[in-house]
Amino acid sequence: MTTNNHRVQGLNNDEVSPDWPAISDHEVAWLRERFPQLEGAGPVLWHSPRPMSAAGIVESAAWRAFIKRHHHSVRDAASLTEEHRFIAHLADAGVPVVHVLKDRDGATAVEHDGWTYEVHAVAEGVDLYRDAPSWTPLTKLDQAREAGRMLAALHQASASYVAPQRSTHVLVTRDDLLRTANPVAMLERDFVERPALADYLSHKAWQHDLEHTVLPWHAGLAERLQDEPQLWAHNDWHVSNLLWRREGDATVVASVLDFGLASPTSALFDLATAIERNAVAWLELERGAQAVHVDTALALLDGYRQVRPLSATQVHLLADLLPVVHFDFALSEVEYFQGATGSTADADVAYHIFLLGHAQWFRNRDGQALLAALHAAA
Repeated sequence: MTTNNHRVQGLNNDEVSPDWPAISDHEVAWLRERFPQLEGAGPVLWHSPRPMSAAGIVESAAWRAFIKRHHHSVRDAASLTEEHRFIAHLADAGVPVVHVLKDRDGATAVEHDGWTYEVHAVAEGVDLYRDAPSWTPLTKLDQAREAGRMLAALHQASASYVAPQRSTHVLVTRDDLLRTANPVAMLERDFVERPALADYLSHKAWQHDLEHTVLPWHAGLAERLQDEPQLWAHNDWHVSNLLWRREGDATVVASVLDFGLASPTSALFDLATAIERNAVAWLELERGAQAVHVDTALALLDGYRQVRPLSATQVHLLADLLPVVHFDFALSEVEYFQGATGSTADADVAYHIFLLGHAQWFRNRDGQALLAALHAAA
């Protein structure tokens, strides 16, 4: 496949030119020297349409491999290895995750010419949502229940994993701002190590914006989250990050993909993220109630509780997390666009549409109906 007309998914559910160049034959040749598993690999057969990194599939005589490349400002080898250690732990616990390959020196992340690379064996299973844009809702209820069960199984496996907080804020999901009583003060302290975010917010009345949109939902959450232990979580549990296979009459999860947003948050935070990303058509809110799939949210919750029971108190907290579960990551996207790609226009979308817009949406009739259904499920 040539790369001249390679397009990726834009923020408005459209096709746009990529922020990062597609992986070249020259890069594959360099990686072949590092990874013996790539011996004989030819040119890239398929380029991923995901916009925040470059990725593609190559094929050798022995097998197919998935190569992913990150800009050094987004991931260096150390921060990428944090994800790989978590994946390895889950694999040892029996979770069907991707197999990350090691180079000749035993490294799973390598740096070259300002880029950071990782190589995976192509995961098992069928990508039923390969052509679906991000934020596409999961509408098949049996798959939603299975996704909930697998998420609960991942949390059971993760409970024995201990590692520090991620070494970067960029394109990583955290719940730090939810666990502090004063998110504004925490952000101001973080500005020293997050200059791109500080620069962007210096041109916004951000304290006012947060106080009128996000922080009303935050009231009391920090205290309630004290009883929820931190747990390394996937933090991007969307149907497009799952591969599937048939097992009798059922469709089950065959592989779990993309741990780029993983960090220590909590099980409830991860489940709230899964509901927010799979039950609402965020790019089609003009459809009103048809953009909200309450049955999908309840099926995810039902599947999860079949494996990992939740108390009524936890389900109420789960519902109350939904309007702010995106808080940290939306700011991380702002930081990425302002600092890594230099696109203030995209940073504006992350700020106004994602950070503020999602929180505001939960105040309307459709958002309130979703929250009410989850509270009723307690």
